[in-house]
Amino acid sequence: MKVPEDLVLVGYISGAYGLNGWVRVRPYSADADALLNAKTWWLDKPEFRDVVMMQSKIHSGDVVAQLMGVAGRDAAEALKGAAVQIPRSHFPALSDNEFYWVDLIGLEVENLQGVHLGQVSDMMDNGAHPILRVAVPQVAEPDPKAAQELLIPFVEQFVITVDRTAKKITVDWGLDY
Repeated sequence: MKVPEDLVLVGYISGAYGLNGWVRVRPYSADADALLNAKTWWLDKPEFRDVVMMQSKIHSGDVVAQLMGVAGRDAAEALKGAAVQIPRSHFPALSDNEFYWVDLIGLEVENLQGVHLGQVSDMMDNGAHPILRVAVPQVAEPDPKAAQELLIPFVEQFVITVDRTAKKITVDWGLDY
């Protein structure tokens, strides 16, 4: 079994759905297109393996799916807690100026003045818009009052450019915000 190198964690199985072996998946993204479109999922329970996703749909904010080889409610319940990964190459194509969060993590962040602010460590959603979590670089003698991370709203007003090729995000943001 050849494991793809571009696997991305997209959710976890939260339990069974119905009596016929369907599983309920809690996606890590508000937009579950990647889960709905990928025909092969990688699960880590009971052992790391690929499974064919036969059907899926959105139900109450989760994804419910029928997986090949999972017959009956007990088999679906046995997968509870399993991480669901899919290859990044199977994600649906995006239009210009759209990004998957996973593609932003690790990018360097600098402001309009050319000051290096840090590196994107994570993304979060506050309900109104996504937020970049930027890990501030540590200095030799840390200032106890200095921020350990910056939270920058991922909106047009503050995010000027995202250059995935150069692995850099330019923002209208200061260290003192």
